[in-house]
Amino acid sequence: MKPNVIVVLADQHHAQMMGCAGHPQALTPNLDAFADSGVRFSSAYAQNPICTPSRMSILSGQYCMNHGYYGLSGPSPKHLDNLFRHFKRNDYRTACYGKMHLPDSPRNWIADDVDEFCDAYERADGARGESEYLQHLESKGIRNLEDSWHNPHHYGESSISLDARPSDLPYEDTMEMWSLEKAKRFMKQSDSDPFFVELCFQKPHHPLLPQKRFWDLYSPDLDLPDNINANPGHRPPHFQDAYHEFHSMKWDYAKEGDPFEDGARRAWRGTLACISQIDDVFGKLLTFLEDNGLSENTIVIYGSDHGCYHGLHGIVEKAPGICSESVCKVPLIWKVPGTTPEGRICDSLVENIDIATTLPSLCNIPEMESADGCNIIPLLKGSQEPVREIAVTENPWTKALRYGKWRYVYYPKQVFGSSKIGELYDIESDPWETKNLYDDDVYSSVQLHCQRLLLDWVITRRRSVTAQVTIKEPQVSSYQRGAFFRYPVCEDGTAPNFAQPRNRSNLHQRYL
Repeated sequence: MKPNVIVVLADQHHAQMMGCAGHPQALTPNLDAFADSGVRFSSAYAQNPICTPSRMSILSGQYCMNHGYYGLSGPSPKHLDNLFRHFKRNDYRTACYGKMHLPDSPRNWIADDVDEFCDAYERADGARGESEYLQHLESKGIRNLEDSWHNPHHYGESSISLDARPSDLPYEDTMEMWSLEKAKRFMKQSDSDPFFVELCFQKPHHPLLPQKRFWDLYSPDLDLPDNINANPGHRPPHFQDAYHEFHSMKWDYAKEGDPFEDGARRAWRGTLACISQIDDVFGKLLTFLEDNGLSENTIVIYGSDHGCYHGLHGIVEKAPGICSESVCKVPLIWKVPGTTPEGRICDSLVENIDIATTLPSLCNIPEMESADGCNIIPLLKGSQEPVREIAVTENPWTKALRYGKWRYVYYPKQVFGSSKIGELYDIESDPWETKNLYDDDVYSSVQLHCQRLLLDWVITRRRSVTAQVTIKEPQVSSYQRGAFFRYPVCEDGTAPNFAQPRNRSNLHQRYL
């Protein structure tokens, strides 16, 4: 019997902000217990620091440089395969609930690949601000209390406030709880058919409007992050600008004369409370699976599309993106019945795109031939052997590399007008990235090696449509004039993995 699959994505959940990851303040009992029952990856990385391209990478299994999306929303890439489409063609019932934030013009990318499409903020035809969830709130007369999207009328003047306060929306009507209830009904209706379900939660993304019961878990005078006022002088110009913008901002819920730290402490408290709220919803999901006899045949993954600063390093949200582990690193916990040992912490580098490569193998269905990731089943079973040497998070013109203990960020000369601006940190001795070693001659060889690794990555991971020699019909064993050539392609127009140059045994021959 094929296993069921549930993927839970929280939005911009900082990787360390869980009790099981050692955070001294975050209260996450359900995530902690889940980690104790499966495998937690302590070095998991997102492909992009913002929602849409990162989520596309998770679902397609492709790096951004291959699917081509680096911004929010956009035209729908109907040619690009995704996990829903792949599992549906292999006899799974598929559904997605919550904040999908995918390309949606003129129709959402996955709308025709799921049996139940429940984006909380838009319709399948791409109309934003209209959805079944928002209609649910309107039917109860509480649309004005909605607390997870663009609602400036009740909670503040900003479109999405950066301040924090308790929500006025009943818990059962929050987007996360509505999504969970929809998913539970779908799973109950699956009968003997396996299901693939994704639950996409808005929190802990802004606005920071947790339920009061979670807000009250944290003291009003809780400690702020130690590095919230750290001097950013070693950082690139755009990071320094973001730091100074944060420290000069006006808080929506501040009173006249309130110090900056009061607002920062509210935002920090709201962030932790939102994470505790997500933890509670996740616990309700696990209880449902247990109570309905689904736990023993359901693969459950908890992760996030990217991280966030939340005040760390003195930055309010996730911009300026790939400068820090805070944004690039993500929580990732897997529980695969019969496969994952209990309570394992895996330090090997993994990436979000590995989800699309690994799940088909676990479910005994064909691989996605257009996915770029690594199969991490050996790591899930307890292997200590790494599956990759580096992890990369990318913007269109800037790339961040994690290699061993090193974190390297490359900025082309055109970005700042100088080739002397970059970032290099020894994460083992300097986990909070306080000393930029980029201009230190002692580490010039490390910088050059990281640059070489990044160049190798760009060359070897870029997907090709064709490569010489072209794949031939089986009966054609060598180049023959007039021979009939076959050009195998995936839905996205690129060659399938078996025909990609990186899988050729004769890389030194012909035009490679």
